[in-house]
Formats: sequence, structure tokens, C-alpha cells
Amino acid sequence: MKTVRRHYNFFGIVQGVGFRYTAQYAANACGVTGWVRNEYDGSVTMEVQGREDQLDRIENAIRNARYIRVDRVLCREVSAVSGEKGFRVRY
Repeated sequence: MKTVRRHYNFFGIVQGVGFRYTAQYAANACGVTGWVRNEYDGSVTMEVQGREDQLDRIENAIRNARYIRVDRVLCREVSAVSGEKGFRVRY
């Protein structure tokens, strides 16, 4: 299957509710790479890379997580990053 990389911007109640760690747990469980970080405007940005079905599972895990309320998502495909290892929380 083809490797896909998606850049997400999540808006809603997404900071102070475990969003980044939910994303990290889901990414590690799915075996994908990328990163997630809080933004100054209260949103969260995430880039994740793997198979399309893996990325869909991560997005669903975030949307269905306790305490997180996603009101809006901007998503676009971006170029894959070769040699990336693991998924990390950026500060």
C-alpha cells in the first residue's frame, strides 16, 4: 500500500484535554510516524504518515476520545518524509 502523509489542524476543545497524548498513543498503536503540537491560537497541528487506513483510524480515535471536542478540521495531503522514525509530541 502507498504511504500517505497528512497535515491536520484541529479546532475546538483540543488543548488541556489530553489531545497530544491521545494522538501519540493512537499513532504508536498503529505504527505510523509524525508529530503533534499545540498552537498559540488554541488549535492543535498534527502531521502523520502511514497507510491511509492507519491515518483514518488515528483521526477516528481522536474524534471519539473522551474530553476532546473537535469542531473543525483542516486536512491536506503533503509530501512524505523519508527516514522519519516514530511519532513525537512537539513542544
